[in-house]
Amino acid sequence: MARQQQNHPPSHQGVSAPDNPLLGDGRDDDLPNDPLTDTGVKGADAIRAALANAPHAPGVYRMFDARDDVLYVGKAKNIKKRVSSYVRVTGLSTRIKRMVMLTRRMEFVTTHTEADALLLEANLIKRLKPPYNILLRDDKSFPYIVIRRGHPWPQIAKHRGARGKDGDYFGPFASASAVNQTLNTMQRIFLLRTCSDQVLENRSRPCLLYQIKRCCAPCVGRISHEDYQKLLIDARAFLEGRDTGIQKQLATDMMKAAEILDYEAAAVLRDRLKALAHVQSHQGVATSRLRDADIIAASHKAGATCIQVFFYRAGQNRGNRAYFPRHEPDAAIDDVLGAFLAQFYDNKPPPAQIILNEAPAHLPLLAEALSVSAGHKVHLILPQKGIKRDLLAEVEKNATLALDRRLAERSNERQLLHDLEQALDLETTPNRIEVYDNSHIQGSHAVGAMIVSGPEGFDKSQYRRFNIKDSSLTPGDDYAMMREVMTRRFARLLKDDPDQSRGLWPDLMLIDGGKGQLSAVLAVAQDFGIGDDVAIIGISKGPDRHAGREQFHKPGKPPFILREGHSALYYLQRLRDEAHRFAIGGHRARRSKAISKNPLDDIAGIGPGRKRALLHHFGSAGGVADAALKDLEAVDGISGAMAKRIYGHFHDR
Repeated sequence: MARQQQNHPPSHQGVSAPDNPLLGDGRDDDLPNDPLTDTGVKGADAIRAALANAPHAPGVYRMFDARDDVLYVGKAKNIKKRVSSYVRVTGLSTRIKRMVMLTRRMEFVTTHTEADALLLEANLIKRLKPPYNILLRDDKSFPYIVIRRGHPWPQIAKHRGARGKDGDYFGPFASASAVNQTLNTMQRIFLLRTCSDQVLENRSRPCLLYQIKRCCAPCVGRISHEDYQKLLIDARAFLEGRDTGIQKQLATDMMKAAEILDYEAAAVLRDRLKALAHVQSHQGVATSRLRDADIIAASHKAGATCIQVFFYRAGQNRGNRAYFPRHEPDAAIDDVLGAFLAQFYDNKPPPAQIILNEAPAHLPLLAEALSVSAGHKVHLILPQKGIKRDLLAEVEKNATLALDRRLAERSNERQLLHDLEQALDLETTPNRIEVYDNSHIQGSHAVGAMIVSGPEGFDKSQYRRFNIKDSSLTPGDDYAMMREVMTRRFARLLKDDPDQSRGLWPDLMLIDGGKGQLSAVLAVAQDFGIGDDVAIIGISKGPDRHAGREQFHKPGKPPFILREGHSALYYLQRLRDEAHRFAIGGHRARRSKAISKNPLDDIAGIGPGRKRALLHHFGSAGGVADAALKDLEAVDGISGAMAKRIYGHFHDR
């Protein structure tokens, strides 16, 4: 790994060459006006200056622009040799030329091996998201199934995130729906509890899951500890792919129950046996012979790539997911696949086999790096025949279909944006649209929301919520709330992207509301001196709040409507509804948090244990507030000093 990860001081060098007149002073006007025709002297000289301190060792290099933002992260077997190739600007592609021209300084980190450099590069790319790297955009953590330990009746549950609790983890699964489906199956077969410890401890009679034969009701003693442990052993065996013996045992137990005329128990065992047989029939022979593997197929078309991943663990299909890495249209598929694999397995353990339809760039190095990361040998396989090739063909077909859908959606989005430009009489086709809405109930728990859309559809990573903070506002004053939201939004834009070069500024802002809301937004824009930089339009419900007769408000023009059936009208309705949904979600979350907040949470020193003791003793927070000092001192775990603090909190006001 990188040296700083091995508790050695890192070789971390940066060169900005401020005394070189060819590099300028780092201001925005030092950037080339046209990077495709600029000579690139500034960037090449910055790289040349950095070469003086570049090490002859494996590692990672980073290129920074005039704003000190990372442009690119790369790895090299020999940093000095690799970086020197950027000095010869005439031999580079147009994309790399642009990157070199924007470069103002570089930093280097050495590693012990080239494989370590590849792992560090993937980690930095995911964390920094440089614009000139191939980037895996959707990289959520994968869910697992966990059977918890440390409880007389261990719980089976879905888990996502760090493994902080003691338990047996099985996965990963491709999605939450894949986990839920497996959990539902396991409830039918093994009847393990899925409820929380608190629910378990406070039940006095079985819940509905027991009635529908999805739980064995350990909460009320309907099963012994010994029998529950047998269910746990079988459940672990099932998740590990050892389910043949389970089927035989269930069949034997069912026959024994029937022989002694215990038909109710026999019926339960029969249903469990059917559920297990159903799962086994859907796995198939080919799947059962494939233990731990990921099957990955890449499809490349029209400058876009889809990478489909199927997860197989313990001989079971754990679901699949499609990814669309961000890259330049002319990027080679082997480079895209290689970058994807390095980033994909950066935060998750790779299986022993990774089956591929294309050879990724630097395949031997990638296999070595993944083996180092996993702690076991990882094989990258490109099968030409047999069962693995048959499974791979199915994954390839899914990748192609997903890419075709993606390209069709992208084409439709571009057409809709063009229609929107014509319908609203905009100067250009908008690439970034921001839609704003407020949500509250009589002014309480007010939340402003912003959603973002463009040629790729909704960009949920750019969504933002604004908790209304100004306590001087009149409750329910939509205009004042919109002014606060826009003040904070414009201030952030001017701070993060003052020269409008990073793609953060909207081409079109849609305001959910009529003339009043629009006037409030325009006034804020004028105060910030950006009134003419962004197209701002209000959208209101129109006469009788009739959907399809929305009115549109543009500065200095009378309201207008679009004819029913217009594609732009449907698109605008979809944008407004999404903003409305997002705003309501934020308002509900804020309101729920306020409702569930307990007055005891505001008292220093009151943790979960003392809070539970007080509520059990007095019945409610109101009972604690009304309690006398002597009564508070009588509660287990509440000292005299703590009792005085609690009493003072409610009475010294």
